[in-house]
Amino acid sequence: MASVCVCSDYFTVNDDGELCLLPGRQGLRDVVVFSEPGTYQFRASDYPWLARVRVLVQGAGGGSAGANAANNQCIVRPGGAGGGYSESVLDVSALGAVESVVVGAGGSAGTGNAPGGSGGSSSFGGLVVAPGGDGGTAAQSSGTVADAVQGVAGTFAGTGQQSSGGGASGGGIRLSGTNGLSGAGGESRLGHGGFPRSTEGPGTASRGYGGGAGGALSYGGGENGFEGGKGIVIVELYG
Repeated sequence: MASVCVCSDYFTVNDDGELCLLPGRQGLRDVVVFSEPGTYQFRASDYPWLARVRVLVQGAGGGSAGANAANNQCIVRPGGAGGGYSESVLDVSALGAVESVVVGAGGSAGTGNAPGGSGGSSSFGGLVVAPGGDGGTAAQSSGTVADAVQGVAGTFAGTGQQSSGGGASGGGIRLSGTNGLSGAGGESRLGHGGFPRSTEGPGTASRGYGGGAGGALSYGGGENGFEGGKGIVIVELYG
């Protein structure tokens, strides 16, 4: 009669004589993605086989300011800063019965000559937290003389086993009333900032998640900024 040997590295036999997989030996089994701004709940009990999670958290990017120069004059705006990023691998025993998941919204776009809004922080409980990037400033006034404006500093690192701050945004430069360059949006771990512009127009969109918006440029008309890139929380489930 043939016999079957069971590898004890991966299997066990319970008291009822059933062959069972050992917890924590199955590798990646599922991925849960929270990609829309808002607050959610993660319950470990929804996954009875869960042994550990790898959590990737991206904060949202800052929005850029509006620009409204006088006729035949120029205003350039810097971009918004990129959001921070944090990551941790956590045993299921480290999780609460319910962990609150927050996905930060991108910073608001400035209108008129108002600054851009700051991006929202993203988090997985209090265990993994990534701050949002600051919004682009509106320091430059309308004019024709050469002038430069500095970019926005990147946010500090948040909470996690691996954590990094977001990227600083690019500054802007005005050469004359009809020639200037706005600033690029700050980079993020999971996204890219909006591009700088030399033609008149609104702020520019980021790509991916957490990038800052690019700056607006006005040669004598109202141009809005652009909103920053939204955050994201990714939870990899290991059995």
